[in-house]
Amino acid sequence: MNYVIEMLNIRKEFPGIVANDDITLQVREGEIHAILGENGAGKSTLMSILFGLYHADKGTIKVRGHEVHIHNPNDANDLGIGMVHQHFQLVQNFTVTENIILGKEGSFFLDRKSASKRIAALSAQYGLNIDPDMVIEDISVGMQQRVEILKMLYRDANILIFDEPTAVLTPQEIEDLIQIMRNLVNEGKSIILITHKLAEIKEVADRCTVIRRGKLIGVVDVADTSVATMASMMVGRPVSFKVDKKPAQPGRVILEVHDLNVLNNKRLLGVKNFSLTVRAGEIVGIAGVDGNGQSELIEAITGLRNIESGSVIIEGNDITHADVRRRNEMGIGHIPEDRQKRGLVMPARVFENVAIKEYYHPPFSKRGILDADYLAEYAQTVVERFDVRSGEGIYSLAGKLSGGNQQKLIVAREITGTSELLIAVQPTRGLDVGAIEYIHSQLVAHRDKGYAVLLVSFELDEIFNLSDRIAVMFSGELVNVVKTGETNEDEVGLMMAGITGKEAGR
Repeated sequence: MNYVIEMLNIRKEFPGIVANDDITLQVREGEIHAILGENGAGKSTLMSILFGLYHADKGTIKVRGHEVHIHNPNDANDLGIGMVHQHFQLVQNFTVTENIILGKEGSFFLDRKSASKRIAALSAQYGLNIDPDMVIEDISVGMQQRVEILKMLYRDANILIFDEPTAVLTPQEIEDLIQIMRNLVNEGKSIILITHKLAEIKEVADRCTVIRRGKLIGVVDVADTSVATMASMMVGRPVSFKVDKKPAQPGRVILEVHDLNVLNNKRLLGVKNFSLTVRAGEIVGIAGVDGNGQSELIEAITGLRNIESGSVIIEGNDITHADVRRRNEMGIGHIPEDRQKRGLVMPARVFENVAIKEYYHPPFSKRGILDADYLAEYAQTVVERFDVRSGEGIYSLAGKLSGGNQQKLIVAREITGTSELLIAVQPTRGLDVGAIEYIHSQLVAHRDKGYAVLLVSFELDEIFNLSDRIAVMFSGELVNVVKTGETNEDEVGLMMAGITGKEAGR
């Protein structure tokens, strides 16, 4: 058997945790090989060892049958190994070309023109459709990921590592990426795909190595293995893909949005005359293709974006022009779309992030002095309840957690609080199926305690699984509000495309 990569009996320890415990990974030439595991299972650590970011404590690495020693990413690049990280490594105010040649300039004088031509040719060859002269901050997240792929191809990589590549992509961008991966394999590349999205593994992968809590569980042929079997291997128990919930019992009005108008980043109306009511004891889902005003709407409600006209009212209190702290104190909880920019203070520790909204009043502090013992006890309870995994527990830096564990930490903080209105934007982004199952149950439990939940998700199955009512947005406007039990995904899909009423029946 021709293996392009063999990682044999790899062990890697960090303080307080064994991230990789005698793991063996063997990748065949020309295949897409998935690595499946829970958040914190050790997937990214294993690939960081292959890419030279970490060094294994024990074990052997072979590339095309020859034992190698990879001390840093330059060694990996020289061996034809490239990696697209979960959080992109791009300079926002540089062009596509400048980002791709960064570190590979070759001489004192930069030949940007030649580099740009080669990048354009690679883009066309692999169907990436990237303009080499675009500035990174002006292109979408999906396009930024394509830049990272071009960066690997520019360095002649033939073994490509994708670390959670679909965690921040829209459904259409995910479809495009899957086609790009197929194009890459057809051109002779081999791909290692780190993910916990089982549907994507079934669609694109040939084989799958399953890891649980740092240990190898098994290797399966994807075509012959069910989603349920892989899920069970990943979490160590059967997993339910359906949310178990009773009918909603809506109570008093918690949130009222009246005739809201909000500008987007281009100084155009991103939200237009939007009105919506959310009651205690219900989950209202906002469905829409990404970029149709959802972000502007949520930022306006949470105080992160100015409101041009209209009003936002919480339990009868007008908070249209209130600051963020006032809104928090009025009972708004927020699981933000961008966990690193808006959800966590990355250089702060886990226990500090847990109390970041409530640290200044009892029981977290007394007369302006933090109660360290209470804070530690509270944080420990929260991270254990939501299974937030980290090497140093509550004293770990938030920035050192895996993306999935960062997400779980934010969800834990917001759900554990007594938010009268919990705004959950992509709450399960980057989470494994076991964590998704738990988070879904906690959102329903929050509803059943008599709180209101406003859910934004680009996953239609998540909207239908959780929501009692669905508000559909298109081009910044509210198209319709429907009861979940009285509609279906096809009808909502048409509304998301701006098709309603008689048009939908044509």
